[in-house]
Amino acid sequence: MIWFEKILVTVTLLSGLIWLLDKLVLRKQRGEPNELTGENPEPWYVDYAKAFFPVLLVILVVRSFIVEPFKIPSNSMMPTLLTGDFIFVNKFKYGLRLPITNKKFVTLAEPQRGDVVVFRPPHKPNEDWIKRVVGLPGDRIAYKDTVLTINGKPMAYKELGPYQAFGSGMPVNGWDEKIENLGGVEHPILEAPMPPGVDPGNGEWVVPAGHYFVMGDDRDNSEDTRFWQGQFLPESNLRGKAMRIFFNWDGGLNTDRFFKAIP
Repeated sequence: MIWFEKILVTVTLLSGLIWLLDKLVLRKQRGEPNELTGENPEPWYVDYAKAFFPVLLVILVVRSFIVEPFKIPSNSMMPTLLTGDFIFVNKFKYGLRLPITNKKFVTLAEPQRGDVVVFRPPHKPNEDWIKRVVGLPGDRIAYKDTVLTINGKPMAYKELGPYQAFGSGMPVNGWDEKIENLGGVEHPILEAPMPPGVDPGNGEWVVPAGHYFVMGDDRDNSEDTRFWQGQFLPESNLRGKAMRIFFNWDGGLNTDRFFKAIP
């Protein structure tokens, strides 16, 4: 929600500037309070600025550099993440970035294969999306007939049977659920039953330096790197790593999702 980030930064800066202006200039112009009546009150805008600036600053620092809440808006990461899941995103896992511009000024780590990441897609830079990293810089990625191949090695799969969906996930009810072993990271995926050779996501790609290849766990219901017309996820567009679900609200509270780990 880049619009919320812009509002938060703007209001925090404005309240901080008003507080500083009062401290350096306005207070002197008002003079000291009357010794008998104690009158000479601060203007309302100064009072509000002094009250809200510390709170806004803490929220901005925590949200920008430590942890940010994120709501899952679609079914593209089912069955790992459901529509209505509210998750925590680790904002310092890969480095510290400035608000709004997302420019990194401290590097701490690089994404690993299997990480679930929040990012701004190159073709929609004002939106936050979430997918799983499957390809690292330099990797050769192939996807054919529901099988993901990385650098010539097909990933291993274990069949779980038809997926039992509920709520907003009902459109994928009965789809094939599998466990994919993504280079040691095991996680569930969904695939729509379809004849071999007709999957629109089939293709081969080489991930350029400084970029990543991301896919949704709901393989046939995800607008991911397979469909970005030759574009990949730039490292500069990363926002953070998904940590844990803290609850789900999809027409009601789903208590089974409380503090559920994200594989």
